[in-house]
Amino acid sequence: MSQTELSALAMPGASPADFELYEQIASGLERDGYVVLPGALPEVVANSLLDYLAEQEQADFHRAAIGRGLDEMRNSFVRRDRIRWIEEGEAGSETWLQWAHALRVYLNRRLFLGLFSFESHFSFYQPGDFYKKHLDAFRGESNRVLSLVTYLNRGWEPDQGGELLIYGEASGEGNGRESEKELLTVQPGFATLVLFLSEEFPHEVRPTRRERFAVAGWYRVNGSVNEAIDPPR
Repeated sequence: MSQTELSALAMPGASPADFELYEQIASGLERDGYVVLPGALPEVVANSLLDYLAEQEQADFHRAAIGRGLDEMRNSFVRRDRIRWIEEGEAGSETWLQWAHALRVYLNRRLFLGLFSFESHFSFYQPGDFYKKHLDAFRGESNRVLSLVTYLNRGWEPDQGGELLIYGEASGEGNGRESEKELLTVQPGFATLVLFLSEEFPHEVRPTRRERFAVAGWYRVNGSVNEAIDPPR
């Protein structure tokens, strides 16, 4: 039985176009560790996210923090976006979470990543907001394996800022310090998909000049030990 046939057993209802997209993602991750696919999120999924987003009140968004648990802190010099977590069982979240689950199943079968769970949130940047260079995997933790970003901004123009910059591995310089090289710049256009290995690719969001909406998500391995349940939020 082929890999596609095996995946289809675990993802009933997925179309050939879905499998083609999943394979594009898997191939890019296998080759480079990252993949960028402009406008690739299926229309029905992107539109369901827009509808879900439209139902949220501005008060539902809160200032994003850095770190997790006892180490969590808010630092407006590092990031200024506001977030709203996407919860399973909420009206509007089902289409997105089903798509993300199907992708997890495919990547586990195709790349043997051992992805165990998925979490995601809406991200809202007002004009002037940014997020400085960072890694998605927290210090001392390795359970965030794969990062996923998609954008909900129609008619985005290059002069409106808000680009995602992804950096490659560090290289030594003459002064003995290490610096990452810029790999690519991603415009936050509607339904663009970006996925990359969470521990390997530093990235940042440049200041935006208009309201900017995205969904950021992370696939995780199971880091639970004894009675310490992971992931905490």
